[in-house]
Amino acid sequence: MKKFLLPQEGSFYKANLHCHTTLSDGALSPEEVKELYKSLGYSIVAFTDHDIFIPHPELCDDNFLALNGFEIETDGDFPDGKDDYSFIKTCHFCCIALDAEARTQPCWHREKYLKGNAAKQRDRIVFDESLPDYERSYTGEGISDHMKRAKEAGFFVTYNHPTWSSESYPEYMSYHGMHAMEMFNGSCNCSGFEDCNPRVYDDMLRGGERIYCIGADDNHNNPSRKGTKLYDSGWAFTVIKSAGLNYSSVSSALLSGHFYASEGPSINELWYEDGFVHISCSDAYRINYNSGRRKVHTKICEDGEALTEAHFPVDYDDGYFRITVIGKDGKRACTNAYFTDTL
Repeated sequence: MKKFLLPQEGSFYKANLHCHTTLSDGALSPEEVKELYKSLGYSIVAFTDHDIFIPHPELCDDNFLALNGFEIETDGDFPDGKDDYSFIKTCHFCCIALDAEARTQPCWHREKYLKGNAAKQRDRIVFDESLPDYERSYTGEGISDHMKRAKEAGFFVTYNHPTWSSESYPEYMSYHGMHAMEMFNGSCNCSGFEDCNPRVYDDMLRGGERIYCIGADDNHNNPSRKGTKLYDSGWAFTVIKSAGLNYSSVSSALLSGHFYASEGPSINELWYEDGFVHISCSDAYRINYNSGRRKVHTKICEDGEALTEAHFPVDYDDGYFRITVIGKDGKRACTNAYFTDTL
């Protein structure tokens, strides 16, 4: 029996799920971000300014969906003798509201944590005034509690740019409660960090997490880089297969994992049938199958011909599998992990 891992029905929508504007530390207004991303072929942008949950329903139209969200950061301590921010470890994660009508920001603190332009927006934030101020803690327990509270409040939680954050195995393996992690972070890659994170994803999956992976720009749009290859929009994205371009359908698609992460290549179809996973895609140089054990498969083009499809055997003992499509330019598209006990 054929099981579609990306739904057969619906349409693909290009999305940026991590974005900053002039409301925090970005250079473009929310309206300017919308116009920029529409010009780049995007249909969806999650507005995730630092530490402030300010919805943007006014930006939605028949061809564009603004998802409402915010990004949280919790910093570790400075090493002895260092007072430079680049030396500290930090954890960032985005929270995207799954309900278009959500207005209350969870885990609010009345005095701390707002920097730059975000501090100017304090009076616009809606929070539960009956709750005490939420103190952030850079520990596995503290980050996990924060993620779980956001998740329970109805937000889609994504763990961001572990490479830029200088986080390693002991840190990220102690975090629990996220829906997804960033496979690609465009702004970090644009700046020179190698924030392509398949190893982090596999570590988490093999550690027992059942999470998705996304691609996102994390754009700040430094005006000095406009018009150059270092402008941080259009570098990484998530392609969502949804019944329609509306808030409830897209939220449902996110929760169901009906999407893939990409830097360029497209995935057209993905299904499982009779012990094999099948994929069709845009022109590729190579297609890889990775699993939850030390077992892989790969297909590579011969004689300069492009690959547009592949199929690989799936064993129950693989635990999970995920597929990576690599274009001739080296750019990648990555599926979510699919678990063999659900097929």
